[in-house]
Amino acid sequence: MSHAKFDTSRARRISALTSVFALSALTLTACSDDAGSPGAADNDGGPVGVSLIVKTTTNPFFVAMQDGAQVAAEEHGVELTLAAGRQDGDEDTQIQAIENAVARGDAGILITPNGPAVVDAISTAREAGLYVIALDTPPDPADAVDITFATDNRLAGQKIGEWTAGALDGEKATIAMLDLFSDKVVSVDVDRDQGFLEGMGIDVADPQANGDEAPTGTYSGGEYEIVGNEASDGAEDGGRTAMENLLTKNPDINVVYTINEPAAYGAFQALEAAGKTSDDVLVVSVDGGCAGVQNVEEGVIDATSQQYPVRMAEMGVEAIAQLATEGATPETSEGLDFFNTGVELVTDTPVDGVESIDSTEATEICWG
Repeated sequence: MSHAKFDTSRARRISALTSVFALSALTLTACSDDAGSPGAADNDGGPVGVSLIVKTTTNPFFVAMQDGAQVAAEEHGVELTLAAGRQDGDEDTQIQAIENAVARGDAGILITPNGPAVVDAISTAREAGLYVIALDTPPDPADAVDITFATDNRLAGQKIGEWTAGALDGEKATIAMLDLFSDKVVSVDVDRDQGFLEGMGIDVADPQANGDEAPTGTYSGGEYEIVGNEASDGAEDGGRTAMENLLTKNPDINVVYTINEPAAYGAFQALEAAGKTSDDVLVVSVDGGCAGVQNVEEGVIDATSQQYPVRMAEMGVEAIAQLATEGATPETSEGLDFFNTGVELVTDTPVDGVESIDSTEATEICWG
C-alpha cells in the first residue's frame, strides 16, 4: 500500500507543542492561606525543597526527566533531591523516598508511581503539608495526588493503533501484546494497551482491564487474532523474553504492540533471531525518546507515540516553586483529570488520514 506524507511543517508542530506547554503558565490559580490548605504560600525565603522520585534509572525516559528537573531547579532556586526505584515496580524504595522527603521538610514531591502501594505514603506526605505532583503515571485514584502532569496515554495508544490498522491495509492482524506488568494494575499499562486496541477498532470489553478482549474478531480493516499478553517490565530483556514466549505460541505474529521502546527493542531482537524482518512484522510503541526515534529511522520500530518527560519535570519543579513562593497551584487540562503535556505520532511510513511527524522532526524535539 502506498502512503502519502502530510504537508505539515515542523515549525507548526513545535508551535503547537509550545502552546500546550505554555498553558502551564496560564493555569495557575491563587491558593488561600487559610485552613492550612496544602499549597499555602508560607516559604520563609529559604530554598524550596523538592524530591523527584522516578520509577527507575535503568530507563532513559526517567533519566531525561531527572535532567530536566535539575535544569529547572537551578533556574528556580529549588533544592532538588533525586530518588528512584531499583527497577520498574519497586514500590518499597519509593515509599522510603517519600518518607525521607517528609522528614526533610520538603515543600513538595514529584513522583512517577511504581504501583498502588505507594498511594498510602503519598497520602501521609500530603497530610504533612507537602504538595504532591505525579509525573507520567497518574495514581489510582487520580486524586491521590494534588495533580498529574502526563501524556494522555490513552490517546498515545490510540494513535499507534490507528496507524497499525491503516498500515495493514486489510491484512489479518496476528497481534502480540507486550504489556508492563502481570501482577499489578497501573494506569499507564492499561491506557496504552487498551488505547492501542481501540485505535485498531477492536472491542476492548472492560476498558480498564488488559487481556479480557475476545482473542479473535474483526478490527477496522479486517480480521484479528490476539496471540496473548506478556509482561515485559518495560525493559529490553523483558521484551525479548515476552516476544520469545508469544512466538512459541504462534510464529505467524505480524503486529507487536509494546508498552515502551526498551521493550520494543527487546522484541525486535527476538523477532530477528526467529528470522523475522521488518517486512514481516509491524512493531509499535510509546515514548518517542531520542534512541526510540533513531529506532524508527532504522526500521526497528515502525511507529511510536512521542511524549515529553523533560517538560513534565520542568513544569513540576516550576509549579512547586511557585506554590511555595506565590501560593499558586496548577489546574488540570479541560475535560481531563490531569494536565496533558502533549503527544505526537512518529513514523517514517505515514498512513493516509493518520496525522504524524517523521523521525527527522521527532529527533529535533525528542522528549521535550
